[in-house]
Amino acid sequence: MSINKVRKALYLMARILGDINAVRKGTVGKRIARRAAGRATGKSLGKIFK
Repeated sequence: MSINKVRKALYLMARILGDINAVRKGTVGKRIARRAAGRATGKSLGKIFK
């Protein structure tokens, strides 16, 4: 098992746990908005520095 596979699994687990935590707190909408904003920012920065 490579380090990359372990890293990917840990990030996946963290994302799932964050989703569960948001459901418990009732802040799912905020989390979805932040993830969408982060994804859009990452894509635009990727295009700039490509």
